[in-house]
Parts: sequence; structure tokens; C-alpha cells
Amino acid sequence: MKRALLLIDRGSREPEAKEELSQLCTLIKEESKYAYVDHCFLEVIPPYIEEGINTCISHNVDSITVIPYFLYPGMKLKDSVKKTAKICYDKKIKVVIAKPLSYHTTLNTLIKDRINYARHKNKIIPQNCNCDILVIGHGSSDRSARTAFIYTVNNLKPFFRSVTFCFLELDEPRIGNGIERIISNNPDVLIIVPYFLHRGTHIKKDIVQDINSALVKYNVKNIPVYITEHLGVDPKLAKMVLERAKEAEEKVG
Repeated sequence: MKRALLLIDRGSREPEAKEELSQLCTLIKEESKYAYVDHCFLEVIPPYIEEGINTCISHNVDSITVIPYFLYPGMKLKDSVKKTAKICYDKKIKVVIAKPLSYHTTLNTLIKDRINYARHKNKIIPQNCNCDILVIGHGSSDRSARTAFIYTVNNLKPFFRSVTFCFLELDEPRIGNGIERIISNNPDVLIIVPYFLHRGTHIKKDIVQDINSALVKYNVKNIPVYITEHLGVDPKLAKMVLERAKEAEEKVG
């Protein structure tokens, strides 16, 4: 059977986001036996879901395994699954839809990797157990998204002095509240982790603005503050995608 693997991302106008997805698909191709691997978008920019499915079909595949490339089980995820299922049904192509990335242990490994890289890059002397961590999620009106995010954050707590979470938008606490809470505990080092897949507008602009505003508001001058890289492109992410795909394919036989 010739099978395609299709990642469905939310979508971003920032070219870096599309470039990162293309790079990730290349990693997946190198580590798998899929006849075709590609990505598409739920919204914002093309190729949209139907175009992505059509491209898979044009490669004469018998089945498509779809990966909803989302960190949270929120409304955008549900929209992508519904649209995918309907389009594939109408086109009479077999489809297997995998779980999103949430609740996978590799996410914690990736976050710790980003923290360790920031520590090495900035020559941060205190060990992890003496560092305070603030993890910034996007935020969602869907409570299941919040639950999945907090699950990942809680799994980090044994490794650091403290781990606090906040959101960019749509949920509370916001970034300023998160920074206020951490500095009230007199940290030696504050490391901020943007829990985002791509280098989009939120990473390049929105998060930085909110962090800087909070640092000025709370007069944070004597505490070293570092911001890690986002999740981005990583062989571990490619492996995680393949694991999710295998889980779904084995479930349906």
C-alpha cells in the first residue's frame, strides 16, 4: 500500500513558519517509508486542507495518514479534523487521523533541550534546580487546551526551582502576571520558554513586547532574564510525528 503523510498546521503569514514545516517534512521523509510527505494549513495561507489532500492523491497513494500538527486539543484542532474527514469521505480516499502532539513525553524533553541550550549559550552558571522557569502558551477558550498545557508544565516541575505558566492571549494568567508571580519569589535566574511550534508573529513580536512591558512595569533590573528558542525544527519532533502516525495506523489495522 502506498501511503502519504500529511501534516495540517494552523497557518501563519510569516515565511519562517512555512520554511520550518518544509524542513520538518524533509526530516520525516528521511526517517520513514511514506510515498509522499507534505504539509498544508487550516487557514491564513494556502495550501489549505483540500489542496493538501489533492496533492497527496495526485501521487497515486492508497491512503493518507493525517497529523493535526497542534500542541493543544482546542477548537482549531477540531476544525481541522472535521474538514479533513469530510473532504476525504467526499473524495473516497482512505484516511487515518492521528492524535495531536499534546500529552507526548517528548514535549517535555524538547522544552528541557531549549532551556539547556539557552543556559549554554548565555553561560548561565546556576544549575537547573536553581533556575525559575516561565512557560508561555498561546492560550485558548477551549478548556481541554489549558488542561493539556498544564499537564506538560507540571511534568517539568521536578527539574527546576520553580515552573510557572502563563498565556499570550485568550486565557489567564497573562505574561505580566506570570512574571510578577516569579519575581515575588526572588529568583536568581529567570528563563522564559515560548511554547510555540513556529517562528511566527507571536514569537517575533507579541511575546517579546509583553515580556519587555512586564519587566519595565515590575522594575526587574537585578534578575537575569533569558528567553529560549521556540520548539521549531527538531529530529525529536519528526520522530514524535512518526510515533503519532504509527499509533493511529496500528489502531485501525
